[in-house]
Amino acid sequence: MGFFYIYTMKKILGIAGLLLLQTVSAQFKVTIEVPANFTAKELFLYTLNGSKDNLSSKDLRKGNVWQIEVEKPYVGMMKAYFPETNTSVNFISENKDVKIKFDLENSKISNVQYLDESNGVMNSIQDVQQKREYILPALYQMKEYYKDSKDFGASLDKEISRLSQSQQDFSKFPFISYYQTNYAKFLEKKASSAPVTHDEIIKFLANSNDMLESSSLMRPILVAYLNIGPSTNVINDVDRLILAVNTETPRGQTVLSELIEIFNAYDMKELKNKYLSEAQNLKCTINDRLAKTIASNKNTEIGSVFPNNVFKNVTNTKAKSIYDLKASKKVIVFWASTCSHCEAELPKLIEKYNSMKSQNIEIIALSLDSDKSVYDAKVKNLPWVNDSELKGWYSSYAETYNVQATPTYFILDSANKIIAKPDHAADVISYLKLN
Repeated sequence: MGFFYIYTMKKILGIAGLLLLQTVSAQFKVTIEVPANFTAKELFLYTLNGSKDNLSSKDLRKGNVWQIEVEKPYVGMMKAYFPETNTSVNFISENKDVKIKFDLENSKISNVQYLDESNGVMNSIQDVQQKREYILPALYQMKEYYKDSKDFGASLDKEISRLSQSQQDFSKFPFISYYQTNYAKFLEKKASSAPVTHDEIIKFLANSNDMLESSSLMRPILVAYLNIGPSTNVINDVDRLILAVNTETPRGQTVLSELIEIFNAYDMKELKNKYLSEAQNLKCTINDRLAKTIASNKNTEIGSVFPNNVFKNVTNTKAKSIYDLKASKKVIVFWASTCSHCEAELPKLIEKYNSMKSQNIEIIALSLDSDKSVYDAKVKNLPWVNDSELKGWYSSYAETYNVQATPTYFILDSANKIIAKPDHAADVISYLKLN
């Protein structure tokens, strides 16, 4: 009895151990091979929720390779971000191993090779999809002018046939099948197909499986929903959608969060405020996504204390942070050297800067640039306090301060409370009575 008991217990424990190992072992691996002269050492791996990247894990390079084990099942869009070079590579996961390799050209990522089957297929499909949308119409027009050309005409016919071919069978790839089917139905530009309706999108958003959140389709489909028209009552259309997706569920809260951010990005203030208020008044437990949207908007309401920022690469001051810099008023400008509107607006502030300084008003310009050499060349001509994390739209500014576009302005009082949110440089000048 004793031997049998010990043997049985060992067997049970052995099986339990195997089950535990299976539970904690990786679902799949992400392997990224890079050239020896690629300077980045750290990699951030992101999954997707709606239109927001979620940090999944970090890893340090070993030799010329990163190999990250992803422990939780995941199907959908992913991103490998290299913070030291502010570059990234997008790919998909079918909950299977991913393998990517790329080259460098003028310090930029080039010739990305997707070596696993799923990403190879997805890359090929998207190449054809892009050509179908933007090149196929031009090929049809060209064909009219080359009817009598045997060689070139035959090549045109062959390419038109290739791009026009019917959808392939992707049943082997659940995410690819999901993405392609719904992209084609709701977003692909096709003159021959009937326009999608509000009811079709509502049904899809309310009933889709969890791949919706990880597919990158949610926001563009919501924008498509808002653009269906003509609509005499946008609020009624949005209310119908919100009722169907149910804001007491994670799906409904993510949709509500996306809508608030869309209204914010398109400067639809009345709609943004209405649905932000609805979000703030929810009595149920809210998900992280909606909580962040509420928090970032609250941070930047008139009357709120502007969140502090510790400078990283500051010029024209010895202050260590926004709060350390003392002034009767502060004008915060979020800008980028690649922003054409900023090119037009910043000179207007330069003209008035001496007048501002004489009244103890300071400008703090926080840039969403990523190219250090371009940024450095620009700030040489900007007389005020300048800083940048040099991470582009991966900068913490975007989420902390709810920055959806550049330029974005805030005016703070001496206690760093937001007292105005002008739309343009002229509005800044007018508010400060510098005309």
